[in-house]
Amino acid sequence: MDYDPITPFGRSLRDARSLAATPQATQAPCPTVDKWQALRALSTCRGDYALSDRDLAVLQALISFHPRTDLALDDGPLVVHPSNASICERLNGMPSSTMRRHLGRLVDAGIITRRDSPNGKRYARRFGGTKVAYGFDLAPLARRFAEFEDAAQAQRDRDLRIRHLRDVVSLMRRDLEALTEIGRTEAPSDPSWDAYEDLARLSARTLRRKLTEHQLSELRDTLASAVEAAKAMVIPAETVELSTSDVRNEQHHQSSKKDSIESEQGRTESVLDTAFPRPQLVRSPRASEHAISTARPSNLPLAFVLASCPEFCSFQPDPIRNWSQFFDAADRIAPMLGIQSTTWQDVKRDMGRDQAAVVIAAMLERLSEIRSPGAYLRDLGKRAAAGTFSCAPMVVALSRRSAA
Repeated sequence: MDYDPITPFGRSLRDARSLAATPQATQAPCPTVDKWQALRALSTCRGDYALSDRDLAVLQALISFHPRTDLALDDGPLVVHPSNASICERLNGMPSSTMRRHLGRLVDAGIITRRDSPNGKRYARRFGGTKVAYGFDLAPLARRFAEFEDAAQAQRDRDLRIRHLRDVVSLMRRDLEALTEIGRTEAPSDPSWDAYEDLARLSARTLRRKLTEHQLSELRDTLASAVEAAKAMVIPAETVELSTSDVRNEQHHQSSKKDSIESEQGRTESVLDTAFPRPQLVRSPRASEHAISTARPSNLPLAFVLASCPEFCSFQPDPIRNWSQFFDAADRIAPMLGIQSTTWQDVKRDMGRDQAAVVIAAMLERLSEIRSPGAYLRDLGKRAAAGTFSCAPMVVALSRRSAA
């Protein structure tokens, strides 16, 4: 008759609670389980059972003493009985005290069960046709295999959600940083940009750590609200479409209240007319062919633009004598400022080649104040497409600053 002792050999009575907590006493039907597959499943969900990688290394050494790959109760007891020296040898020389500590953690987690002999030794005997073994019972590993598989799948799903959350948070942090750069250029006096910049920097630092799903969800919600607020401050509202059909000439709406931008442009043109009288242009039959090279951007004289933008001239080996040379120089300098070719072509289309070249010259004078030249130029292009931008105030402001 078999008997399960309640007093572990050489240990206190409290250690017997781990034996009673294991499901071995129920003798439930045990399916045939691949021991290495069970070890892989337990390795995936080891955090749910408070097991470390070294605990699993000891478990791997124990199951390697089982002669068969499958674990099945129908074939007899699943008890291995190696000595401490043999276990430490398969653990590449792990100290015996360390090995026993990890064995205790496996027993406390209910992964294995101790089968103590009367004298505390580990061995196997046969009484007639029955084998009696004392050592470490691997039956709980087989009985709880379905539990380990479910926990491993839950851990894989959790890891997938965490990986997706990290990607989302990283993209939000990058967008918030880009919006902050544009916002500092457009409204440098707004105090919100400092808070957004600090949030983006702290988020990058937080992502270096291993965060839980709950922590990542909170960080995602914080960044989402910050990105929406920054986007509302930077990205202008869409232009309202006219109610007429798509024809060549749109309806003209005249308002009695002039915008401040138009009044500023009027004052700028009056100042320029006083300082630089407009010469009378003589039209020739070939004037249309050279409209780009002979027209003056926003009525700005070339000499006035070059005098207000000396940095632009320093990039040229020879003096600039006409607008055609000025436009070619702007095409060469734009890539040097980090402006992509597609952005440059779009801006020239929106505001015209003449104004775009003057804007490049003006930006070159204030390059130290512009954190993102490409984004700054794209925003000016959008304003020009909406009809609310002129390069003349920029050049006049640079002229006054140099004269001050």
